[in-house]
Amino acid sequence: MNTHPGHRARILAATTATAGLLLVAGCTSTDDGGSGKKTAPGGVELVKAGKLTTCTHLPYPPFQSEIDGKVQGFDVSLIDLVAKDLGVKQDIVDQPFENFKTGGSLNAGQCDLAAAGMTITEERKKNVDFSDPYFNATQAVLVDKKSGISSFAGLKGKKLGAQAQTTGEDYAKSKGLDPVSFESSDAVLNGLRTGQVQAVVIDYPVVQGWLKDKANADAFEVAEQINTGEQYGFTVKKGNTKLLAAINKAIADAKADGTYKKLYEQWIGPYDESAASPAAS
Repeated sequence: MNTHPGHRARILAATTATAGLLLVAGCTSTDDGGSGKKTAPGGVELVKAGKLTTCTHLPYPPFQSEIDGKVQGFDVSLIDLVAKDLGVKQDIVDQPFENFKTGGSLNAGQCDLAAAGMTITEERKKNVDFSDPYFNATQAVLVDKKSGISSFAGLKGKKLGAQAQTTGEDYAKSKGLDPVSFESSDAVLNGLRTGQVQAVVIDYPVVQGWLKDKANADAFEVAEQINTGEQYGFTVKKGNTKLLAAINKAIADAKADGTYKKLYEQWIGPYDESAASPAAS
């Protein structure tokens, strides 16, 4: 998963200010006679009345990115289902990944949950509680069609790229490779386009998004998919069992009634049963 480093201080300052305002609003919006209660069905306590506040880090297509002035994506659509069950609207707050990976912004009451294409890891479980997995994230080796590379094994001695601080970069390094590190997924793709690298290792759904563009599909191809056992989960503040139960119920319902499949095809691509039905870890 993307830890999206290197955002400009100006943006961070703006986000922090917004987060602060949200926190104030959350503290002062007590049950105020009809404009929304802070307790939703199932006894779920919300930080802000009438809203399910989600922390994320933009952009991370196809999970969340700004399209036509509105944050949209696979994660956004799934959390909308949770909000609907609770009878509220989802409100999205853009923050540095670190803020909620460590549980900081959840603990500070800036958001109810975090949704950011986040890989479930033992390390992260120390700080936050994860939902049931909702997505199996395989890594893809995307290569320039002219490179002659046909598998992960064929990367040795070739110019390889990866996104900084991601599990794809970690995986490449663990196999003795030394990838060029790019700050964002956009920069990774640009590195491939301009020939700085001949191949990249990055989350497969990101690649699926790229290949929807004909120019990319003409120039690049997936040489291999690697199942690293990664699964994505949504996170809540440690001990927030009621919201966690609501999230898990919405995921299970969506899988049972076909909504999950529809959203998967809309945002990610051809529906893959194994990616869509991860076993609970």
